[in-house]
Amino acid sequence: LMDPSEIAEVALFLASDASSAVTGTAIDSFGGSNPLFG
Repeated sequence: LMDPSEIAEVALFLASDASSAVTGTAIDSFGGSNPLFG
């Protein structure tokens, strides 16, 4: 499971100028492991 601070880091990045080139991206929030693929 992800820690709330890790989700906050992603939110802050997306709100910053550093993410200006990020378009059409899905960011998973289940801790890096995909339950469908192990």
